[in-house]
Amino acid sequence: MNNTTSTQTNDQYSLAKILGIWAVVALPMLLITYVFTPALIPRVNLEPGFLFFYLVILSLVWQFVVSMIVLYRELGTLRWSVIRVRMWYQTARDPKTGEPNARLFWWSVPIILLVNGLGIMVLQGPITDAFLRFLPALKSPSFTDSSVLFSPEFAGQWWLLGVILILIPFNYFLGEEFLFRGVLLPKMNGVFGKWDWVANAVLFAGYHLHNPQSFLFNVLFSAPYIWASKYFRSNWFAVIVHGFQGLFLFVIILLVVSGML
Repeated sequence: MNNTTSTQTNDQYSLAKILGIWAVVALPMLLITYVFTPALIPRVNLEPGFLFFYLVILSLVWQFVVSMIVLYRELGTLRWSVIRVRMWYQTARDPKTGEPNARLFWWSVPIILLVNGLGIMVLQGPITDAFLRFLPALKSPSFTDSSVLFSPEFAGQWWLLGVILILIPFNYFLGEEFLFRGVLLPKMNGVFGKWDWVANAVLFAGYHLHNPQSFLFNVLFSAPYIWASKYFRSNWFAVIVHGFQGLFLFVIILLVVSGML
């Protein structure tokens, strides 16, 4: 990548700041899983899986709030015209010339097939099982299993679709992607150099403290779209590829509540 697109280090985050921001959003996930949900289960008349699910949505909203605080302190404004450049929400850049080229977004197609096809549909189960064979103590509590959302008993429960429509933007754009790719990724080169995208994948996987057995899978299959975001200087790659999971989730829930699944 040439000098016109390389990240300068004079405005990069320190390791302490990177880990500090990570901790501010990761620790709530730990507390939700091992403190708040277990404490609330006997006190709240709500299925444990849904209780956990609602708390996770709140944590995603918290990530957005943290992003806004960090950006305002850094930029002095929250105007989209300013933060979109800072966060690489722009047309993909040619890595050789630095010029915008929307056709480069076609690279998202093979990455979607790799991550969501080969990864989630084929390899997620075997990789997770292999991880737990070595570290069985890291198996997450049963209430973290998202399959509770796919029960046929929710046929006709259209409110569930509304909940999903809140989850999707905060999970795949305003929450995880906004913070990990938008806030952190452009500022990690000073510490991690050319491997900043790998470090970002590790931080992202490590933040999933509610689902530690997914760590290895999340590193391996978030890395491709994080690399694309870095290489083409556009975090829309991460939103598109990661967000494809949200589209799939929406379709599944739609089939469930309509009684077709």
